[in-house]
Amino acid sequence: MSVFGTYSRYYNLFYRDKDYAGEAEYVHGLIQRNRPGAQSVLDLGCGTGRHALLLAEKGYAVAGVDRSEEMLAVARKASPGEIAYHLGDIRSVRLDRTFDAVVSLFHVISYQTANADLRDAFATARTHLAPGGVFIFDCWYGPAVLTDRPTVRVKRLEDEEIAVTRVVEPVMHANLNQVDTHYQVLVKSKASGTVEELHEIHNMRYLFQPEIELLLGNAGLRLAVAEEWMTGRPLGYDTWGACFVAIRHGE
Repeated sequence: MSVFGTYSRYYNLFYRDKDYAGEAEYVHGLIQRNRPGAQSVLDLGCGTGRHALLLAEKGYAVAGVDRSEEMLAVARKASPGEIAYHLGDIRSVRLDRTFDAVVSLFHVISYQTANADLRDAFATARTHLAPGGVFIFDCWYGPAVLTDRPTVRVKRLEDEEIAVTRVVEPVMHANLNQVDTHYQVLVKSKASGTVEELHEIHNMRYLFQPEIELLLGNAGLRLAVAEEWMTGRPLGYDTWGACFVAIRHGE
């Protein structure tokens, strides 16, 4: 089972306060500023499809790719027939079509922990871009991760059926530019009082702008924008979430 297998059952509950609408509007603005008139979007690592659905509502023809069948089941239920969802790995999937924009949001690129993973993910983005198309992604930004290091976090949420407690414990690997985030999730049924305990590890790569420029260039992409996610501020030591926009070279 993928790392998000069981986690997908509680994913939308964990992130119900996330500003998906604001993020979709932000991404829409980036797309239209860098590829005016763009009409199609591929969402790599689409998860439960929240961003994909909101982009579709803005008029884009959207396709989504995720490696978790459980996540895709949630996405398909939310938008039956509106979006073409595909099971696949963003490092290797090939849909035999191109798009005006490719997006990979909510730190999906940071899940590509090895250099080869990043190389292959960027190659996938480039392969699916029309000439002049834009690739937009966010990630953990290295200078901020090393300045304001991750700590143990606890989050508690509930709905009408369950109460969930999630504990996240980070383990840093300096020579890998990686943080292993250990998840302990306790799910209590309000009806029966029973408690289910889940354990997962999410391996996250933090990235730096020079290596991103190098990897994009090797994939035939040119870095056009580097800014803080959602705010547009310059990247700095306090920028945990970085956003990058790259453009496929014209043919």
